[in-house]
Amino acid sequence: MSEESQYSEHPGGWIEWFCAHEDHQFLCEVDDEFIRDPFHQVGIKGKFNFFNEAISMILQPTSPEDQDLEDERFLEVYQEASDIYGLLHARFIFTSKGSAIMRERFLQGKFGHCPRIYCEKQNVIPIGLCEDLKTARIKVFCPRCEEVYMPKKKCADIDGAYFGKSFPQFLLMTYPDLHPKFQLLPDTQIQVDFQPTLFGFKIAGKQGSKIKKYDQQLQYNHIITQPIVQSVESNILQQEQKQYRIQKQELQDQQQQQQQSDQNKDQPHKKKNKKKHKQ
Repeated sequence: MSEESQYSEHPGGWIEWFCAHEDHQFLCEVDDEFIRDPFHQVGIKGKFNFFNEAISMILQPTSPEDQDLEDERFLEVYQEASDIYGLLHARFIFTSKGSAIMRERFLQGKFGHCPRIYCEKQNVIPIGLCEDLKTARIKVFCPRCEEVYMPKKKCADIDGAYFGKSFPQFLLMTYPDLHPKFQLLPDTQIQVDFQPTLFGFKIAGKQGSKIKKYDQQLQYNHIITQPIVQSVESNILQQEQKQYRIQKQELQDQQQQQQQSDQNKDQPHKKKNKKKHKQ
């Protein structure tokens, strides 16, 4: 679908038009009041050169016109407007209204499913592995195996900072009913060493990937059982060495006894030779 046709199909505001793009399916519509609030703009305004113009573009009640695509100035402001909206979106989804919207979309499977076969098409949650723009693209987090994967849907234009690293854990803690109940059957190789955090802090009782924890448990069992095996092998070796020493000692005793016996036999002949010499 071309961008020109998308404009005509979304005569509403810029936000509705922007979120209706095929690559923007993970995004939800942020309230105008939330965007206007200066408190929510703290820490964002200083990162952009056309912040005020971009905010005005975001709050436009109508979608862009066709001739706007030929305006270099519009495209330049549009790039900043996209990132500004994304950073505000990352804050909006942590509100009660925003998280409720994302919860419903998660339950409907709007963000896709886990590619791992044993997760049985578990719904996934969008996540960004970095809070900074232009650092990492959007990923998806599976609450079942607690791993991070590349999304199957086209999201090439979505920056990971539009959601942030803490959102999946926040959503699961806000709505405990979203936690899946299952028995883990690990079968895949770990590609990402993911550590769940909330606002930069590690979560108590969360150790990261459940598949990785399974592998660590196998390694731990190997470490625990290895000294036992080594101890048994050492005892067997010591017993063999002890038996060898006993056999060696017995052989030496037999040789000594044989030598003494031979010496005792030679002594009478010597005495007779001495007597003959005296005569």
